[in-house]
Amino acid sequence: MLSGIIPAAFSTGSFLGGLVYGRRTWSRTAADRLIIASAAFLAGWLPLATQPAPFAATAAVAVPGAFLTVVVACAYVTTDALAPAGRTSEAYAWLILSVGVGQSAGTALAGRLAEQTLASAALPAAGAAFALAVLLAARRQLRPAGHRPRGRHRRPLRGRHKTS
Repeated sequence: MLSGIIPAAFSTGSFLGGLVYGRRTWSRTAADRLIIASAAFLAGWLPLATQPAPFAATAAVAVPGAFLTVVVACAYVTTDALAPAGRTSEAYAWLILSVGVGQSAGTALAGRLAEQTLASAALPAAGAAFALAVLLAARRQLRPAGHRPRGRHRRPLRGRHKTS
């Protein structure tokens, strides 16, 4: 019974998280939102590493689900912002490939760890931690060309004053 209920709870969390995310206006860049949502996604998996009872696990899995849609949405927006003109389809293909490889590696590892309950319970958090580490390592490259970090202001150009 739980093999259907737990994925349904995860999907319900994802649906609700997407609704909340879509109804808000965000001031941060998509790359910043991606990193924050990835950290929240990781944090959402941590309680499951304690191996809660089945019904507590069912409720708990809705939390990382709530951030999955945000991670995916921000990943697409960030990819769109970073892709060179005329290369967006290729960039999306790389994004989809990366997700697929991660899912495949996680599934293969889960099969190998199936009889080690603690390792199996910690696997989703480990995968989320790896993804977050990659994002943090690439943080500087997640800014579109010409983007200036907050707090830095341009100096006025000397000799070029706008006249009315």
